[in-house]
Amino acid sequence: MMKKNILLIFFMFSILATYAQNKKDSINRFIVSVEQDSVTPFIDSSKIIKKKKDSTWLANHNPRIATRRSAMIPGWGQAYNKEYWKIPIVYGLLAIPTAAYFYNNNYYKKTKFAYDAKIKAAAGDSSDYAAIDPELINLSTGSLQNYRNSFRRDRDYSVLWFILAWGLQVVDATVFAHLKQFNVSKDLSMQIHPQINAVTRTPAFTLAFQFRDGKKMALRLRRGGQGDGR
Repeated sequence: MMKKNILLIFFMFSILATYAQNKKDSINRFIVSVEQDSVTPFIDSSKIIKKKKDSTWLANHNPRIATRRSAMIPGWGQAYNKEYWKIPIVYGLLAIPTAAYFYNNNYYKKTKFAYDAKIKAAAGDSSDYAAIDPELINLSTGSLQNYRNSFRRDRDYSVLWFILAWGLQVVDATVFAHLKQFNVSKDLSMQIHPQINAVTRTPAFTLAFQFRDGKKMALRLRRGGQGDGR
């Protein structure tokens, strides 16, 4: 009788322990489920708004507008492309031939006047001789003629360089406006991973291509000569 009571008590305790363990597991699962449902990931709304604005801007971005604007006003096309750091470079490139033009044109006029005045003085008319620039007064007519031609040539070249610099900034605005349409985000990638085939026990390489929609395509390449493990 005593043995039966002991076995009965032991059986009851076993049932209670199993029930308590199952109840505890159920409560733990319920807590985890509640915690997962109640915790929401933090999303930076400013980044979402900026991303939407950038997407809208790219969708409405027209390379022709960048071309026309840069052709009318230097740097306007770069501003349209939001490449503001290029604007000082554009005006710096245009300032160099502009300064060269005024410098050479100024000395071209001085040397031309001095050359003409000395030709007149040699012919007996000294009316313009006193107006020659002091730094040119001692030069011969041959030297003045060479300097005049040199300054005129450099002045004309500076005009060509100015036109070329203007055209380059138009090309820059046009090309980079077209490049804005290309997707260069981190969603596009190609990764190469070494791998060992578990079945054939041969080394291989895996190429993983990541596309914009997040899907991956893997291409497995086996090392030549050991692809089948023979």
